[in-house]
Amino acid sequence: MSKPILSAHFESRTPSDVRLAQMKYEERKVKPQAVINVGIGNVSLPTNPAMMKRMFNLDAPESPFSKGVIRYTSTVGFAETQDAFKNILNCEGFDTSKLHVQVTDGGSTGMELLLIGVCGAAGSDEKPLLMIDPAYTNYISFAERIGRKTATVKRHMDEDGKFSLPELDKIEETIKANNPGALLVIPYDNPTGQFYDYETLKALASLCVKYNMWMVSDEAYRELYYVEGSKLVSIWGITDADVPGIEGRRISIETASKVWNACGLRIGAIITDSPEFHNRSVAEYTANLCANAIGQYIFGALAHESKEDIAAWCKGLRDYYKDLIFMVYNGLKEQEPGLIVSSPDASIYSVIDVRNVVKPGFDAIDFVLYCAQEGSVNIDGVDTTLLVAPLKGFYDIAGGEYNPGSTQFRISFVETRENMAKVPELFVKLLRQFEASR
Repeated sequence: MSKPILSAHFESRTPSDVRLAQMKYEERKVKPQAVINVGIGNVSLPTNPAMMKRMFNLDAPESPFSKGVIRYTSTVGFAETQDAFKNILNCEGFDTSKLHVQVTDGGSTGMELLLIGVCGAAGSDEKPLLMIDPAYTNYISFAERIGRKTATVKRHMDEDGKFSLPELDKIEETIKANNPGALLVIPYDNPTGQFYDYETLKALASLCVKYNMWMVSDEAYRELYYVEGSKLVSIWGITDADVPGIEGRRISIETASKVWNACGLRIGAIITDSPEFHNRSVAEYTANLCANAIGQYIFGALAHESKEDIAAWCKGLRDYYKDLIFMVYNGLKEQEPGLIVSSPDASIYSVIDVRNVVKPGFDAIDFVLYCAQEGSVNIDGVDTTLLVAPLKGFYDIAGGEYNPGSTQFRISFVETRENMAKVPELFVKLLRQFEASR
């Protein structure tokens, strides 16, 4: 008897690069004594105290869930949850008086809505999303899922670990060739850890106005920057006073996941200063009904936090991650000076490029699968393996072209300090073990 046929899209799907190692490790029959997973940005720190208080007291008299009833919210989300996102921006010094907030099931759903809202018709090449390669792989995956196109401006990782943007005229050539509907920037960059200062953002904003594009900023890691003398940046800090015409075309993707240590809460938002975009986005999202009601309530606690509370929380996180990232950065360079490690400037990620220390023909995915399925080394008397993310899926590369991610990996600073301290030795020993086996 014949079987029902899967769609061509489903037939073509493979696991996301950020989940690949974990999925393959779970299939491993004989596992080592320990595994350190830095392949996905699954933050392991406790969430904010105000959110934690609500999470542990869902039956409190003031809770909408005190009687055990969990109803849909409005599609746009609880007013309090919208206010929480605005309060954070207000506390950071940004004017929110003209901003519209739609609460979504995580930043991921916001990304999908964004692609539907700014790109051309499904299945066409019209109005692609312009990204800066390497870019967070889920934008590519979601675009493929809903039949939208992407185009890319290419960055190169230099020997000093810096990712360099092309000159503006080169970016303009890409815009003219592809006629994108929007430009995506990730100021505290995932996956590279690059930090975009205001001058860079203003230059890119000018191109958005010149070529009538939306300017989209993924601000999942806003507040997480480590460059001495730098200050907080945001798309909401660029106004018509800086770039005439930028207002009314700004969109940001927000999430509770990273700065608020609540990845599994699955609460995000899409914020815009365009009433038209907002109204149509909410109309589209009515098919989803609403975002997670309990998650909205928990995150809504941040609507009532003071500027001082928000600032203290964010500074604590910056100090924590800065110490952790520099510890691992220095450890990797000590273990293997030939490694290229991205400059530790922002977000919670680093890129490691092994191009100078591996044999020809090296493929990052093969190494990731080796670590997940069979590799392990002895660290402090314990057989341990390491899960990392190959960077190939973070590049939007045409068929037949060389993918720089073939020798690159993203590591996330999400494990305990004790485990993160083991990552340099673990990575280098597993790499040498893998190279010796081929």
